[in-house]
Amino acid sequence: MGLLDQLAGQVLGSLGSQQQDPAAQGGLMGVVIGLINQAGGLQGLLQKLQASGLGDQVASWISTGENQPVSGNQIADALGGDQLAQAAQQAGVPPEQASAGLAQFLPQIIDQLTPGGVVPQDDLVAQGLGLLKGKLFG
Repeated sequence: MGLLDQLAGQVLGSLGSQQQDPAAQGGLMGVVIGLINQAGGLQGLLQKLQASGLGDQVASWISTGENQPVSGNQIADALGGDQLAQAAQQAGVPPEQASAGLAQFLPQIIDQLTPGGVVPQDDLVAQGLGLLKGKLFG
């Protein structure tokens, strides 16, 4: 569980520096899991983001180098209004907060889920994210 422990530490460290409601943070982690599942796995989500013009950013998150930032507006454009509204409702936050939170979480999570620049098998990613959500948010 080294990868999950490392990811949990990074996400918790990031969350600790924010002024967001912990329940909303847990909701956003659930949203990330939902986005991966809806896209048919991590590879599907990555392809969707790349097709939406975020190819350079996504490549940096997967690679072993520094992660390029993405804005909440870019995430909103990539997901589309309906999917963002659904994600915000699931997280219990306004759409703007959901897109901003996802803009912060996605680079970190994808970076940690692709060690060495390799995208793992999707079923392992979904299981790992599910365990991580339970570990972080009970």
